[in-house]
Amino acid sequence: MKNIHKINEIMKLDNQDDALHEECGVFGMYDFDGNNVASSIYYGLFALQHRGQESCGIAVSDTEGPKGKVTVHKDMGLVNEVFSPDILDSLKGNIGVGHTRYSTAGASTRENAQPLVLNYVKGILGLAHNGNLINALELKKELEYTGAIFQTTIDSEVVAYLIARARIQSASVEEAVKMTVQKIKGAYSLIIMSPRKLIGARDPFGFKPLCIGKRDNAYILASETCALDTIGAEFVRDVRPGEIVTITDGQILSDTSLCLPVEKEARCIFEYIYFSRPDSRIDGVSVYQSRILAGKFLAMDHPVEADVVVGVPESGNAAALGYSLQSGIPYGTAFVKNSYVGRTFIKPKQSSRESSVRVKLNVLSDVVKGKRVIMIDDSIVRGTTSDRIVGMLKEAGAIEVHVRISSPPFISECYFGTDVPSKEQLIAHNRTVEEIRQIIGADSLGYLGIDRLGEMVSGLSICTGCFTGKYPMEPPKDDIRGEFES
Repeated sequence: MKNIHKINEIMKLDNQDDALHEECGVFGMYDFDGNNVASSIYYGLFALQHRGQESCGIAVSDTEGPKGKVTVHKDMGLVNEVFSPDILDSLKGNIGVGHTRYSTAGASTRENAQPLVLNYVKGILGLAHNGNLINALELKKELEYTGAIFQTTIDSEVVAYLIARARIQSASVEEAVKMTVQKIKGAYSLIIMSPRKLIGARDPFGFKPLCIGKRDNAYILASETCALDTIGAEFVRDVRPGEIVTITDGQILSDTSLCLPVEKEARCIFEYIYFSRPDSRIDGVSVYQSRILAGKFLAMDHPVEADVVVGVPESGNAAALGYSLQSGIPYGTAFVKNSYVGRTFIKPKQSSRESSVRVKLNVLSDVVKGKRVIMIDDSIVRGTTSDRIVGMLKEAGAIEVHVRISSPPFISECYFGTDVPSKEQLIAHNRTVEEIRQIIGADSLGYLGIDRLGEMVSGLSICTGCFTGKYPMEPPKDDIRGEFES
């Protein structure tokens, strides 16, 4: 192996995952013909596995059966590891919610797996949550002083308690959900199962996606449209930012009283750059086409003479194709990805000679040897992975490696459900592009301009806080990320 002088540095960094991570995927279903929904929820979660690979769960209930009976199964692991045919057969019910989870810090335990299920005086409540609340600690303390006992360390349990308490004082569960979302601040897509209703709620800024689907006489709520496709459901529409939808009696009821003017909405741009599957559409915009456009913009704004354009799998591939289409430089596949390596694989010890990047990726030397290579990736967080991938390309014979990034530089943390670390850990914090280029060993480096982000998503209002330090709402005074995971 070449670049032997880098081995010690690489081994120190192998335990740091430089990729961005999403929080969770949510899926809910209500079949008005009375058919069991567990199997469909399973396949929906399978389609959303990319959004969380640590734990998952399904909770179901029979709307014609005993009012307080819920069957739930959840555990650590991937969807196909947690559920077997026998377990799915045991989950009887025509209404249910499912969840697949990734935690941002530490508390990766079975107790924190979702969905959460509460039995209370009004019946049952099943909840799945994607996002992060910035006032969760404050709300938790208020609840504790009134006698609440928490079983988890996730902010989703705060939401569940608030809904249960509000339900006692309200005429309906949807009214209780509305009372709750007026108290919580931050990013959330919620799916709530009550004895006879399935409810979806999206925060007023629209940070996290949520859509509605229909199959025969069943209605579905899901994080992404790809989950609808997987179970053969038709897309009905997206849940609007700030909207609460209630699925009951074969109809969809809508409450838009908390919606903001569209110009104040603030979707997470990384749903389009990285998080979502390329075959999904979010708020009417194709994720795949957004990434193609990002690549085209990079070619326009940061051209360079080269022989081949390659993408770092998976999210860099579409942007690389866009760069190729715009520049006329041939597109190539330079990386072979190990499909069996998830985010929870056992990383090499520091004493080992294996790099975790090399376990996940290998370079096809036939594609890059003797060539000037343009490498497209979705982001640079700490810079540790980019350094190693550039080195791998050069070891494979690339004579030049020009790095292009389909997002702007990270200069600030995220408080709304993306595990962007504190600014001190970000390579772009207080560094110039040229300094970053030198650190990662590239021959040139170009980022997507902030002004291009709106064009990428057809003018939708987006959040750019991690690139600018300016957030759509006041961030918490204390960084409590890691106090709760959802």
